[in-house]
Amino acid sequence: MAVDRLQGLLSRFSVSARLFHSGPLCGINDFADNGMGQLHLVRRGPLEVRHAGEVVQVTEPSLLFYPRPLAHRFISDDTVGADMACANLAFGGAVSAGVSMGATHPIARSLPPFVGLPLTALPGAAPVLELLFDEAFAQRCGRQIVVDRLFDAIVVLLLRHLLDSGLITEGPLAGLGHPQLAKALVAMHDEPANPWTLETLAAHAGMSRSRFAEVFSQVVGETPAAYLAQYRITLAQQALLRGEGLERIAHQVGYGSSAALSRAFSAVCGVSPRGWRRSLPD
Repeated sequence: MAVDRLQGLLSRFSVSARLFHSGPLCGINDFADNGMGQLHLVRRGPLEVRHAGEVVQVTEPSLLFYPRPLAHRFISDDTVGADMACANLAFGGAVSAGVSMGATHPIARSLPPFVGLPLTALPGAAPVLELLFDEAFAQRCGRQIVVDRLFDAIVVLLLRHLLDSGLITEGPLAGLGHPQLAKALVAMHDEPANPWTLETLAAHAGMSRSRFAEVFSQVVGETPAAYLAQYRITLAQQALLRGEGLERIAHQVGYGSSAALSRAFSAVCGVSPRGWRRSLPD
């Protein structure tokens, strides 16, 4: 049976979407950095998109994906505008609380700042998009919940497309697209508390130690040890958001004690676990 390369990550770092606009956008609309990612679905344009010195002309129904916070501007006709459905996204956080792990989420951090593509280029998305637009542009009971979950589904379909198409050439998502590295990455994702070594990870990949370390660093962009440490700390951050205690978290993510976790956390984040949690909004 084929290994599901996304299941382990998405089961631990859920994508949480929340619709914040549906309908026409007219004239100039600015979207400031609000600490969240955003996904915009253009049902009808045209639309001019500006961000980070780049200008994109949207002339057909399209998906505009910002996995991490990035200020952007949309410009459309002053009278008829562009029909859109827009959602804030939290990777591994809570969109309702304004908390996203996008900067450290293993998938979100491997994505480019912006992904734009026609809706027709997303395999399997047509029935989901049809239902999403139908719900988003109507006023039915439970509309918000339905649309939010459909946005979640679109994100997963997009990630699947990026993974299968080879469009991402570096980072964890590129590693998951590599036929050998994917086996080691999935093993880490599924069993973060396992005492992984270079030898055991290389064995999962079916490669020698030296070859595994070389290819992993080339494709993922960091050493296996550095990736595993970042992954474990990101899991610890998730658990802190849930209010779990340090000792319990330490054993869940592969550290023998709360002191060992605190040392690793500070080395990666530059602040203690409690200091990190206090820095977030209540």
